[in-house]
Amino acid sequence: MPKHKLKITRLNEKIDRLLDLVERMAPPQVPAISLEDANAFVWQEDKGALTPVKDVNRVEMVLLKGIDHVGSILVENTKRFTAGHAANNALLWGARGMGKSSLVKAVHAHINDNPGNTGNKPLKLIEIHREDIHSLPGLLNKLRDIDHRIILFCDDLSFDGDDTSYKSLKAALDGGIEGRPQNVIFYATSNRRHLLPRDMIENERSTAISPGEAVEEKVSLSDRFGLWLGFHNCSQKEYFDMVVGYADYYNLDIPADKLRTRALEWSITRGSRSGRVAWQFIQDMAGEMGKSIN
Repeated sequence: MPKHKLKITRLNEKIDRLLDLVERMAPPQVPAISLEDANAFVWQEDKGALTPVKDVNRVEMVLLKGIDHVGSILVENTKRFTAGHAANNALLWGARGMGKSSLVKAVHAHINDNPGNTGNKPLKLIEIHREDIHSLPGLLNKLRDIDHRIILFCDDLSFDGDDTSYKSLKAALDGGIEGRPQNVIFYATSNRRHLLPRDMIENERSTAISPGEAVEEKVSLSDRFGLWLGFHNCSQKEYFDMVVGYADYYNLDIPADKLRTRALEWSITRGSRSGRVAWQFIQDMAGEMGKSIN
Protein backbone atom coordinates (compact mmCIF):
# COMPACT_ATOMS: atom_id res chain seq x y z
CA MET A 1 0.00 0.00 0.00
CA PRO A 2 1.36 3.48 -0.86
CA LYS A 3 2.62 5.45 2.13
CA HIS A 4 0.08 8.26 1.72
CA LYS A 5 -2.83 5.77 1.72
CA LEU A 6 -1.39 4.00 4.77
CA LYS A 7 -1.21 7.32 6.62
CA ILE A 8 -4.84 8.09 5.71
CA THR A 9 -5.95 4.67 6.93
CA ARG A 10 -4.15 5.06 10.25
CA LEU A 11 -5.57 8.59 10.63
CA ASN A 12 -9.09 7.28 10.04
CA GLU A 13 -8.56 4.58 12.66
CA LYS A 14 -7.44 7.18 15.19
CA ILE A 15 -10.47 9.35 14.40
CA ASP A 16 -12.78 6.35 14.86
CA ARG A 17 -11.21 5.54 18.23
CA LEU A 18 -11.50 9.19 19.28
CA LEU A 19 -15.18 9.33 18.29
CA ASP A 20 -15.84 6.11 20.17
CA LEU A 21 -14.17 7.55 23.26
CA VAL A 22 -16.22 10.76 23.03
CA GLU A 23 -19.44 8.73 22.76
CA ARG A 24 -18.56 6.80 25.90
CA MET A 25 -17.80 10.00 27.82
CA ALA A 26 -21.01 11.75 26.74
CA PRO A 27 -23.92 11.50 29.21
CA PRO A 28 -26.71 9.16 28.16
CA GLN A 29 -29.66 10.74 26.44
CA VAL A 30 -32.49 11.52 28.84
CA PRO A 31 -35.78 10.09 27.58
CA ALA A 32 -38.59 12.54 26.92
CA ILE A 33 -41.11 12.77 29.73
CA SER A 34 -44.49 11.20 29.04
CA LEU A 35 -47.48 11.19 31.39
CA GLU A 36 -49.60 8.73 29.44
CA ASP A 37 -48.68 5.57 31.38
CA ALA A 38 -50.45 6.50 34.64
CA ASN A 39 -52.08 9.33 36.58
CA ALA A 40 -49.41 9.40 39.29
CA PHE A 41 -45.62 9.40 39.12
CA VAL A 42 -42.49 9.74 41.25
CA TRP A 43 -39.67 11.96 40.00
CA GLN A 44 -36.35 10.11 39.90
CA GLU A 45 -33.80 12.92 39.85
CA ASP A 46 -30.78 10.65 39.32
CA LYS A 47 -32.35 9.19 36.16
CA GLY A 48 -34.05 12.37 34.98
CA ALA A 49 -37.24 10.38 34.55
CA LEU A 50 -40.67 9.77 36.03
CA THR A 51 -41.63 6.38 37.45
CA PRO A 52 -45.33 5.54 36.99
CA VAL A 53 -47.33 4.58 40.09
CA LYS A 54 -50.21 2.35 39.08
CA ASP A 55 -51.73 1.91 42.54
CA VAL A 56 -51.47 5.03 44.72
CA ASN A 57 -51.51 4.48 48.49
CA ARG A 58 -54.50 6.65 49.39
CA VAL A 59 -57.76 6.80 51.34
CA GLU A 60 -61.14 8.06 50.20
CA MET A 61 -62.15 11.66 50.85
CA VAL A 62 -65.14 10.49 52.92
CA LEU A 63 -62.77 8.85 55.42
CA LEU A 64 -60.84 12.02 56.20
CA LYS A 65 -62.70 13.17 59.29
CA GLY A 66 -62.03 16.35 61.24
CA ILE A 67 -60.41 18.20 58.34
CA ASP A 68 -63.53 19.01 56.34
CA HIS A 69 -62.89 22.75 56.18
CA VAL A 70 -59.32 22.61 54.86
CA GLY A 71 -60.36 19.71 52.62
CA SER A 72 -63.08 21.76 50.94
CA ILE A 73 -60.63 24.66 50.43
CA LEU A 74 -58.07 22.42 48.74
CA VAL A 75 -60.71 20.75 46.56
CA GLU A 76 -62.01 24.14 45.38
CA ASN A 77 -58.48 25.42 44.68
CA THR A 78 -57.72 22.27 42.67
CA LYS A 79 -60.97 22.55 40.70
CA ARG A 80 -60.06 26.10 39.71
CA PHE A 81 -56.62 24.94 38.64
CA THR A 82 -57.93 22.08 36.48
CA ALA A 83 -60.44 24.45 34.88
CA GLY A 84 -57.61 26.75 33.85
CA HIS A 85 -58.51 29.47 36.34
CA ALA A 86 -56.24 31.23 38.83
CA ALA A 87 -55.20 28.99 41.74
CA ASN A 88 -52.62 29.06 44.52
CA ASN A 89 -49.74 26.84 45.55
CA ALA A 90 -50.65 25.27 48.90
CA LEU A 91 -48.71 24.51 52.07
CA LEU A 92 -50.42 21.99 54.36
CA TRP A 93 -48.75 22.35 57.72
CA GLY A 94 -49.32 21.22 61.29
CA ALA A 95 -49.74 18.20 63.53
CA ARG A 96 -48.37 14.83 62.54
CA GLY A 97 -50.76 12.11 61.42
CA MET A 98 -53.69 14.44 60.77
CA GLY A 99 -54.05 13.66 57.08
CA LYS A 100 -51.97 16.28 55.27
CA SER A 101 -50.47 14.00 52.61
CA SER A 102 -53.60 11.83 52.59
CA LEU A 103 -55.67 14.87 51.70
CA VAL A 104 -53.48 15.78 48.71
CA LYS A 105 -53.74 12.26 47.30
CA ALA A 106 -57.46 12.07 48.06
CA VAL A 107 -58.14 15.39 46.33
CA HIS A 108 -56.26 14.17 43.24
CA ALA A 109 -58.46 11.07 43.07
CA HIS A 110 -61.63 13.05 43.87
CA ILE A 111 -61.02 15.45 40.98
CA ASN A 112 -60.41 12.63 38.50
CA ASP A 113 -63.38 10.57 39.74
CA ASN A 114 -65.89 13.37 39.16
CA PRO A 115 -66.74 14.00 35.50
CA GLY A 116 -66.57 17.60 34.41
CA ASN A 117 -63.66 18.53 36.67
CA THR A 118 -60.87 17.78 34.22
CA GLY A 119 -62.38 17.85 30.75
CA ASN A 120 -60.82 15.24 28.50
CA LYS A 121 -57.46 15.17 30.27
CA PRO A 122 -56.98 13.51 33.70
CA LEU A 123 -55.20 15.48 36.41
CA LYS A 124 -51.68 14.14 37.01
CA LEU A 125 -49.88 13.83 40.37
CA ILE A 126 -46.07 13.90 40.52
CA GLU A 127 -44.24 13.42 43.81
CA ILE A 128 -40.81 14.98 44.22
CA HIS A 129 -38.74 13.90 47.23
CA ARG A 130 -37.42 16.47 49.66
CA GLU A 131 -33.80 15.64 48.82
CA ASP A 132 -34.46 16.33 45.12
CA ILE A 133 -35.84 19.86 45.56
CA HIS A 134 -32.67 21.30 44.00
CA SER A 135 -33.78 19.72 40.70
CA LEU A 136 -37.21 21.39 40.81
CA PRO A 137 -36.48 24.16 38.27
CA GLY A 138 -35.27 21.60 35.74
CA LEU A 139 -38.31 19.39 36.29
CA LEU A 140 -40.67 22.35 35.82
CA ASN A 141 -39.04 23.14 32.50
CA LYS A 142 -39.65 19.55 31.40
CA LEU A 143 -43.32 19.80 32.38
CA ARG A 144 -43.97 23.26 30.95
CA ASP A 145 -45.13 22.17 27.50
CA ILE A 146 -46.94 18.97 28.47
CA ASP A 147 -50.65 19.00 27.67
CA HIS A 148 -51.82 18.00 31.15
CA ARG A 149 -52.67 19.77 34.40
CA ILE A 150 -50.22 18.58 37.06
CA ILE A 151 -50.05 18.65 40.86
CA LEU A 152 -46.40 18.62 41.88
CA PHE A 153 -46.32 17.23 45.43
CA CYS A 154 -43.58 17.25 48.07
CA ASP A 155 -44.31 15.47 51.34
CA ASP A 156 -42.68 16.46 54.65
CA LEU A 157 -40.89 19.49 53.24
CA SER A 158 -38.47 21.29 55.56
CA PHE A 159 -34.95 22.72 55.58
CA ASP A 160 -32.16 22.48 58.16
CA GLY A 161 -28.78 24.00 58.89
CA ASP A 162 -26.90 25.32 55.89
CA ASP A 163 -29.26 23.75 53.36
CA THR A 164 -29.61 26.19 50.46
CA SER A 165 -31.90 24.15 48.22
CA TYR A 166 -34.80 26.29 49.48
CA LYS A 167 -33.57 28.91 46.99
CA SER A 168 -34.42 26.55 44.13
CA LEU A 169 -37.93 26.21 45.53
CA LYS A 170 -38.39 29.96 45.92
CA ALA A 171 -37.29 30.64 42.35
CA ALA A 172 -39.39 27.79 40.95
CA LEU A 173 -42.61 28.79 42.69
CA ASP A 174 -42.83 32.36 41.41
CA GLY A 175 -39.53 34.17 41.72
CA GLY A 176 -37.78 33.12 38.51
CA ILE A 177 -37.89 34.83 35.14
CA GLU A 178 -40.29 32.29 33.66
CA GLY A 179 -42.22 31.64 36.87
CA ARG A 180 -44.34 28.58 37.57
CA PRO A 181 -45.73 26.89 34.44
CA GLN A 182 -49.46 27.49 33.99
CA ASN A 183 -50.10 23.73 33.86
CA VAL A 184 -48.36 22.98 37.20
CA ILE A 185 -49.38 23.70 40.79
CA PHE A 186 -47.23 22.92 43.82
CA TYR A 187 -48.63 21.31 46.99
CA ALA A 188 -46.36 20.60 49.96
CA THR A 189 -46.85 19.22 53.47
CA SER A 190 -44.75 20.10 56.49
CA ASN A 191 -44.83 19.94 60.26
CA ARG A 192 -43.36 23.45 60.27
CA ARG A 193 -45.31 26.52 59.31
CA HIS A 194 -42.22 28.35 58.07
CA LEU A 195 -40.42 25.21 56.83
CA LEU A 196 -37.47 26.02 59.11
CA PRO A 197 -36.77 24.90 62.70
CA ARG A 198 -37.37 27.59 65.32
CA ASP A 199 -33.83 27.30 66.71
CA MET A 200 -32.40 27.99 63.27
CA ILE A 201 -34.50 31.15 62.93
CA GLU A 202 -33.59 32.34 66.43
CA ASN A 203 -29.89 31.70 65.81
CA GLU A 204 -30.01 33.82 62.66
CA ARG A 205 -31.71 36.63 64.58
CA SER A 206 -29.25 36.56 67.49
CA THR A 207 -26.09 36.69 65.38
CA ALA A 208 -27.13 39.13 62.66
CA ILE A 209 -26.42 42.87 62.54
CA SER A 210 -29.95 43.37 61.27
CA PRO A 211 -31.94 40.47 62.78
CA GLY A 212 -35.13 41.17 60.85
CA GLU A 213 -33.40 41.14 57.47
CA ALA A 214 -31.27 38.11 58.34
CA VAL A 215 -34.16 35.69 58.35
CA GLU A 216 -36.43 37.45 55.88
CA GLU A 217 -35.13 35.53 52.88
CA LYS A 218 -35.62 32.12 54.50
CA VAL A 219 -38.91 32.80 56.25
CA SER A 220 -40.35 34.38 53.11
CA LEU A 221 -40.28 30.95 51.49
CA SER A 222 -43.62 30.19 53.14
CA ASP A 223 -45.06 33.33 51.56
CA ARG A 224 -44.66 31.73 48.15
CA PHE A 225 -47.63 29.53 49.04
CA GLY A 226 -50.89 31.40 48.57
CA LEU A 227 -52.76 28.86 50.69
CA TRP A 228 -51.66 27.98 54.23
CA LEU A 229 -53.86 25.15 55.49
CA GLY A 230 -53.37 24.34 59.18
CA PHE A 231 -53.86 20.86 60.66
CA HIS A 232 -54.22 20.68 64.43
CA ASN A 233 -54.39 17.90 67.01
CA CYS A 234 -57.82 16.34 67.08
CA SER A 235 -60.21 16.19 70.00
CA GLN A 236 -61.36 12.91 71.52
CA LYS A 237 -64.71 13.26 69.71
CA GLU A 238 -63.00 13.78 66.35
CA TYR A 239 -60.79 10.76 67.04
CA PHE A 240 -63.83 8.57 67.76
CA ASP A 241 -65.55 9.91 64.62
CA MET A 242 -62.54 8.79 62.59
CA VAL A 243 -62.59 5.33 64.15
CA VAL A 244 -66.35 4.90 63.60
CA GLY A 245 -66.02 6.16 60.02
CA TYR A 246 -63.36 3.58 59.24
CA ALA A 247 -65.27 0.77 60.97
CA ASP A 248 -68.47 1.53 59.04
CA TYR A 249 -66.68 1.90 55.72
CA TYR A 250 -64.94 -1.46 56.06
CA ASN A 251 -67.97 -3.23 57.56
CA LEU A 252 -66.29 -4.14 60.84
CA ASP A 253 -69.11 -5.47 62.98
CA ILE A 254 -68.03 -4.25 66.43
CA PRO A 255 -70.45 -3.05 69.16
CA ALA A 256 -70.20 0.72 69.59
CA ASP A 257 -69.26 0.60 73.29
CA LYS A 258 -66.53 -1.98 72.67
CA LEU A 259 -65.19 -0.01 69.69
CA ARG A 260 -65.04 3.17 71.76
CA THR A 261 -63.33 1.48 74.72
CA ARG A 262 -60.75 -0.28 72.60
CA ALA A 263 -60.06 2.88 70.56
CA LEU A 264 -59.52 4.87 73.75
CA GLU A 265 -57.11 2.25 75.12
CA TRP A 266 -55.23 2.26 71.83
CA SER A 267 -54.80 6.04 71.82
CA ILE A 268 -53.60 6.01 75.44
CA THR A 269 -50.92 3.42 74.68
CA ARG A 270 -49.78 5.55 71.73
CA GLY A 271 -49.87 8.75 73.76
CA SER A 272 -51.70 10.66 71.03
CA ARG A 273 -54.86 10.98 68.98
CA SER A 274 -54.77 11.52 65.22
CA GLY A 275 -56.08 10.18 61.95
CA ARG A 276 -53.00 7.99 61.66
CA VAL A 277 -53.54 6.51 65.13
CA ALA A 278 -57.22 5.85 64.28
CA TRP A 279 -56.21 4.07 61.08
CA GLN A 280 -53.61 1.96 62.85
CA PHE A 281 -56.22 0.97 65.46
CA ILE A 282 -58.67 -0.08 62.74
CA GLN A 283 -55.98 -2.17 61.06
CA ASP A 284 -55.33 -3.90 64.37
CA MET A 285 -59.03 -4.59 64.92
CA ALA A 286 -59.49 -5.87 61.36
CA GLY A 287 -56.51 -8.17 61.75
CA GLU A 288 -57.91 -9.45 65.04
CA MET A 289 -61.18 -10.23 63.22
CA GLY A 290 -59.33 -12.00 60.40
CA LYS A 291 -60.17 -9.37 57.77
CA SER A 292 -58.10 -7.50 55.20
CA ILE A 293 -58.87 -3.84 54.55
CA ASN A 294 -56.04 -2.89 52.16
